[in-house]
Amino acid sequence: MQALSGLIRTMRPRQWTKNILFVFPALIFDGQLFELTPFLRVTFAALLLILASGSVYIMNDLVDIEKDRAHPRKKNRPLPSGQLPVPLAIGTAITLPIITVLIAFAWEPNLAAVLITYLIVQVAYSFYLKNVVILDVLTVTAGFMLRVIAGVVVIDVANFSPWLYACSGLLALFLIVGKRRQEYVQLGEHALNTRPIFKNYNLPLLDDMLRMVMTSTFITYVLYTIETDTVKMLDVNLTLLTVPFVIYGLFYYMYLIHVKGEGGAPDEVLLTDRNLQIDIALWGLTFVFLIYLLPAIINQP
Repeated sequence: MQALSGLIRTMRPRQWTKNILFVFPALIFDGQLFELTPFLRVTFAALLLILASGSVYIMNDLVDIEKDRAHPRKKNRPLPSGQLPVPLAIGTAITLPIITVLIAFAWEPNLAAVLITYLIVQVAYSFYLKNVVILDVLTVTAGFMLRVIAGVVVIDVANFSPWLYACSGLLALFLIVGKRRQEYVQLGEHALNTRPIFKNYNLPLLDDMLRMVMTSTFITYVLYTIETDTVKMLDVNLTLLTVPFVIYGLFYYMYLIHVKGEGGAPDEVLLTDRNLQIDIALWGLTFVFLIYLLPAIINQP
């Protein structure tokens, strides 16, 4: 039971929120959130991605086991601490992705192709790309983009704006660069021992990257709200009403990074920070109102 608990912890249950945030947009923004069959298909796709990403986390921890033992927090993870036996971790890292891909291929071949691509990218990251400056953060971003694509290929999508791909990718890159920046600051002189790629970064570069990506994320989202045909009334795109929530969320996250010293673990911030949760909830509820409720109200006889 202890080994099983360690295995589940190594699969990062808190990270599973990524599959909700990045797999479901196609369902939501295409107006199919309350349709049972599309909802179940996207949910099952998210479950398969959870299994695939869990196997990647196990593989990452196997590759980094010695580095993690030198990390002040990561040394308590199941593998470096000895809670999870290495042979069990290796067996799971090999069999779990094979089973996941086979299930996906039998159910939806397009999703299987996405999962295979995701696994190839993650393996390349674990063994090589994590040590290549700039490509390290772009590779992690690609994993988020593939999650969005996974949500698209399992349903028939008619109204999913290409701008949402750009928004999702830039948001992911913003969180990743913020995480790198906080790790660099918090680890200090121990940074190179736990993440050798930090020899190619410094604080000014990471701060400049963070500011550039935050600005690009906001501008891209505004362009999405202008260009999309999701909800219009009197030729005015009502999705512009969601822009204040986005700019607050971006500014608030910068506040958490620069003032509170948080952001090193975006999943923890998302699950614990009440202000950010309220902002995301209001943004989501506004979209639900605009996409699902407002048209019904307008079209009432």
